[in-house]
Amino acid sequence: MTASSDIYLFADFRFDRASGGLFRRDGPTTFAPVKIGSRALDLLTVLIEQRGFVVSKDEIMAAVWPKMAVEEANLFFQISTLRNILDGQQRGKSCIQTVVGRGYRFIASVTRCTSMPVETVDPTHVGSAARRGDTGPPRLSIVVLPFVSIGDDPEQDYFTDGVTDSLTTDLSRISGTFVIGRSTAFTYKGQAGNLKQIGRDLNVRYVLEGRVQRVGSRMRVNVQLLEAESAGHIWAERFEKPVANLFDMQDEIVSRLANALGQELVHAEAKRAECATNPDSIDHYFLGQAMAQRGHTVAILDKARFHYDRALELEPDNVDALVARSWIDLELAGNWLSENRRERLISAEAYVEKALKLNPDSAAAHLALGFVQMYRKRAAQAIAEFERALAINRNCAIAHAFIGFAKLLLGRSDEIEAHVLEAFRFSPRDSTAWVWVLYVGLGQFYQGRDEGALERFNRSKELNPNSPVNRFCLAAALAHLDRLEEAREAARTCLQLNPSFTIARFRSQTNSDNPVYLAGRERMYEGLRKAGMPEG
Repeated sequence: MTASSDIYLFADFRFDRASGGLFRRDGPTTFAPVKIGSRALDLLTVLIEQRGFVVSKDEIMAAVWPKMAVEEANLFFQISTLRNILDGQQRGKSCIQTVVGRGYRFIASVTRCTSMPVETVDPTHVGSAARRGDTGPPRLSIVVLPFVSIGDDPEQDYFTDGVTDSLTTDLSRISGTFVIGRSTAFTYKGQAGNLKQIGRDLNVRYVLEGRVQRVGSRMRVNVQLLEAESAGHIWAERFEKPVANLFDMQDEIVSRLANALGQELVHAEAKRAECATNPDSIDHYFLGQAMAQRGHTVAILDKARFHYDRALELEPDNVDALVARSWIDLELAGNWLSENRRERLISAEAYVEKALKLNPDSAAAHLALGFVQMYRKRAAQAIAEFERALAINRNCAIAHAFIGFAKLLLGRSDEIEAHVLEAFRFSPRDSTAWVWVLYVGLGQFYQGRDEGALERFNRSKELNPNSPVNRFCLAAALAHLDRLEEAREAARTCLQLNPSFTIARFRSQTNSDNPVYLAGRERMYEGLRKAGMPEG
């Protein structure tokens, strides 16, 4: 066990600030993990570090929601959440005291430890690994080792440490991640550590390491993700950019890494889940995520839905599974795969509302709610939800693309491409990139620029050959270009992927009453007829 001066004992709890874990006493010498959101943990950190002193609301808001404009209701919710966890059913014995008109004070007796004082139950998701008796590292647990700077440039050293520091912070925004804190990770700086030993010392599954090198007027950053136990290579990436503004480049590299790592970690966990003899709620969530990324046919979505439903049977309050389940209904409603569009939207909204009640700061839930708003012809409200997601997680690349799509519904198709390019800047190899390219193609098509639309629809098809949507868009663009044989072939392929698609169904499910948008839709209907799509 490793030494740490960031372990606090109070009441029946142990708070490990370095790893961001809260544990409740489970026996004379053991502690069990407590399920708690990242905002509540940030709040606990602020209060416990200034224990005995009054911390003002403004101080708390600045620390827990840095550079974000949020309502005080968010603070009240997190205080209530934290009190429910720490105080249970006790009355008049709260660890957190309200000082009217001034703020809050942490009043429980706290002991700060310099070593791990007791054996700890594995800090995996409550009710999953602990139930199975699994004592391995938590899922999505990772340490970002200090990046190595190759060269003697002090400015480069600042840049290298900044990338490590910012990446540690940004990875913690990924739902469900267990990220070792910066102060602990930097104890390995300058050491050629054994990955297996580091994994055991820190109790993590994954290690990210990187090297930074300045080559003339360019900066090169190489990173690789490794499995700690086997030292096996999972993923690698290289960035090379002109050295113009180091700090702007740092932000872009960190955002790209955070997005790419989020996807790679999900795939890695899905592979582990496939081998699980007794899959739990989180295993099924990852299996559903991996399946959903394969395409957008009814068959694929049904398989993903099975895993999400199973995840929610095992753990009804699994926020990630609730949001993912809402997306199944949104996909069925939005891609003309269901005759019961209204029921699908009602179902999606119910899942999202429950997720947001459990975690108002879920960026993914705000994205899903934005799509519900779009499908209810409320594009302006949808944009507000997407912007809310970006305020919670600045690396939420898909939110930029979604804003572009909402602009299409508002008749502003000429603005789409700028938003999509911003999405690609943050996540150039995103698993949903085929949708982003499709949005740009729709913008071109609605403006009557069929050659440009055709190029984007073809690219979308290459990125995701299992989507019927890019096929019928392709058919319409080809028809307007009088390439009728190719248009009919695209229409046939679309119907193979979605046999229930008709022009009548497509017409019945519009997302806006904006006249410019509706005129673009008329062009689509005309193209689909020429391509031979069934009318109804």
